[in-house]
Amino acid sequence: MAITLQGQPVLPGKARGLLLVTHMPVSFWGGVNPKTGCIADPRHELFHQSVGNRILAFPHGKGSSTGSLMILELLRIGKAPAAIVNIRTEPILATGPVVGRYFYKKTFPIINLSKKDFHRLHSGVDARIDGRAGTLQLFP
Repeated sequence: MAITLQGQPVLPGKARGLLLVTHMPVSFWGGVNPKTGCIADPRHELFHQSVGNRILAFPHGKGSSTGSLMILELLRIGKAPAAIVNIRTEPILATGPVVGRYFYKKTFPIINLSKKDFHRLHSGVDARIDGRAGTLQLFP
């Protein structure tokens, strides 16, 4: 039986995939390898794990505006997340998928969840996201 969490839409779209959850912020500039889609920061709890085609859940981003360019590159090479779930999405983070739609006809949805609902998430759970509705369905 699916559990549906209601969040706030940031970017529209639908995706399905396994959750990859961290309670640490993610920096796409220097924190994610733009050639492999793997977390490259050795201090990060997801070090060496691929964000590609996963519903990546992290509380918020960190880093510079260049992170949106890294997301754009991940979209171009097919190593981008299927979707992103945050507690708070910075506008610069959303810029990558917005520009990706223009340049490559590729993008992904983003939603924000409350802290309470975010802390209910666990890696490896099958999930569906609807960015327009702001919902995340979990299939434990």
